Amino acid sequence: MKTPKAAEYPKLLENHGVARVDEFYWMNERDHPDLIPYLNAENAYYQHHMKDCEELVDKLYTEIRSRIKEDDESLPVFKNGYWYISKTKKDLQYPIFTRRKGTLDAEEELLFDVNQMAEGHSFYQFASYKINEANSIVAFCVDTVSRREYLLRFKDLKTGALLKDQIEKTTGSCCWSNDNKAVYYTRKDPVTLRAYRIYKHIIGTESEQDQLVYEESDTEYTVGVYKSKSKAYIIIESASTNSTEYQYCDANSHEASFEIFHKREKGLEYSIAHYGAHFYILTNKDGAFNFKLMRTSTSDTAIGNWTEFIEHNEAILLEDFEFFESHYCIDERVNGLSRLKIIDWNTSECYIIPLLGETYVAHFQTNVEFNSTKLRYFYSSMTKAPSVFEIDLNTKEIELLKQQEVQGTYDEDQYESKRIWATSEDQKSIPISLVYHKKHRAENSKKLILYAYGSYGSTIDPYFSIARLSLLNRGFTFAIAHIRGGEYLGRPWYDSGKLLHKKNTFNDYKSCALHLIQQGYTTESSLIGMGGSAGGLLMGVALNEYPQLFKAIIAQVPFVDVVTTMLDESIPLTTGEYEEWGNPNNPTFFDYMKSYSPYDNVVPQDYPHLLITAGLHDSQVQYWEPAKWVARLRKNKTDQNLLLFEINMDTGHSGASGRFESIKEVAKEYAFMFKVLDEHQV
Repeated sequence: MKTPKAAEYPKLLENHGVARVDEFYWMNERDHPDLIPYLNAENAYYQHHMKDCEELVDKLYTEIRSRIKEDDESLPVFKNGYWYISKTKKDLQYPIFTRRKGTLDAEEELLFDVNQMAEGHSFYQFASYKINEANSIVAFCVDTVSRREYLLRFKDLKTGALLKDQIEKTTGSCCWSNDNKAVYYTRKDPVTLRAYRIYKHIIGTESEQDQLVYEESDTEYTVGVYKSKSKAYIIIESASTNSTEYQYCDANSHEASFEIFHKREKGLEYSIAHYGAHFYILTNKDGAFNFKLMRTSTSDTAIGNWTEFIEHNEAILLEDFEFFESHYCIDERVNGLSRLKIIDWNTSECYIIPLLGETYVAHFQTNVEFNSTKLRYFYSSMTKAPSVFEIDLNTKEIELLKQQEVQGTYDEDQYESKRIWATSEDQKSIPISLVYHKKHRAENSKKLILYAYGSYGSTIDPYFSIARLSLLNRGFTFAIAHIRGGEYLGRPWYDSGKLLHKKNTFNDYKSCALHLIQQGYTTESSLIGMGGSAGGLLMGVALNEYPQLFKAIIAQVPFVDVVTTMLDESIPLTTGEYEEWGNPNNPTFFDYMKSYSPYDNVVPQDYPHLLITAGLHDSQVQYWEPAKWVARLRKNKTDQNLLLFEINMDTGHSGASGRFESIKEVAKEYAFMFKVLDEHQV
């Protein structure tokens, strides 16, 4: 089949005296007559070259799906007099939400069957639901386009009828006033998709009458609204990458007015929670880069009244906290690993929950009731299926409430997970989490996937994957590189991988790849790189700067046209990203971005095998970034390796919405790996 060739309409782009020519800039126009034919040609090319993998894709899909317990239900969560449960049913794509009043033996009440709601839609995402304090009306949000713009609707729980109230283009979350008369919600700017306005909707009125409660005028900030766990306050958050500001009002009356908790300051991050007579503040105030916990009286939130509750520790990242009547609980990260602590309010006795393993993920689970004497927490590793435990805060007795069932013959003792450390170019130690099948490791199998993200302070913890077993059982090692730009080793680990330090992220990834090769885990002919979104940017830099290290790379919804995107303030999310990447209207940041932007640095050279994926309706990374990148790679690559581009014409950033459709996407990526490794018989 003939290789797709995109039309070229060169456009001159000039900034700070620097000229760039973008021959594929026309793809930024969604209604350009050449666009859809080009994308269809790329999809046809992908299908042609993957046709010999159809049987393998079906086999992998069936295999992965067979491990999933299709008839399952969540742990019940008790809230405001009801037990809430979500269920999945065999052969159904979407969850079913129910509740029982008072006890688990009570009659089951159906809230939503998302399978019925999704009928007739190629994409359907049920984002969230919130029930009023009277337990009579539920607000819920759905997206049928995959642009992360949600329709907010309301359902009468007594009659089952939908109310006439409906509100378009929300962020997908909301909260109720305690008097049950109003719902607070967030709307997005119609062009940039920045969450910028908080509205109040009175039940039974037209959405056009909704009151604008707050508008965020600073384009580097986004807003959201929620109710405190104590139910005492409605809280508005304004947040940029490294600054926050909160407002709060009495949740008992929908007529209450908001007041500022503490006015925003550049570089000051804080979040608030209410308990008893105090607000508690998780903050980086006064140079507490790994955060500390402070508190202040609810009657006076002035920053001069904030007092230290948990001091800052340069070696420990304070991530989260939970309050109960008798105890408070702290989630912190020490040398990359989570640690959960329970402290008695009265005696200050401290207990650390035992968490086993060399590398794992643990965090608090849903805990909604203040008066509970039990804390739920989540634990998993790359070999142990996700589990929810409950610890009695008084006796310290621990009970396993639920562990994800892996259908079939899975035996975790046949697999091993470990953490190793690479050394960066500037002599930093970079952690890598690994998992493999012991038998294949003993046989010295070299196939390895190196996954990484490395942006926004997002930590990719060593998670368990049912789908991944299909790779491990066939000799693959799966590795997660905990590189700078993430927050695995504390806030400085993030700060040293952003803005004018961003290249540390890319260099760390290279160092991890080299270390894995040098230590004999893999070879250049067996190593596959993988990353998505900002991790796709990482893949793009790896392709340009050290392509010889990889047999293949998979870039999922990749952010690759960094300079042009960050110069266009009309593109969703751009202005809010300045504190992550820098503002290219400043020549210093422009030059730095241009030096690594994958699209701007494609050159004639040999590239490894490539699979690039995208979604036409993506609101996070616009479709044209990967589309233009593919076109320029095709124009410049000097090798005969595969370059395949699949763009889903029905979805956005997160891919398919149904749980089985998403498995098919994974199976296709796995099949591509086997294809480029010349392993068709698996």
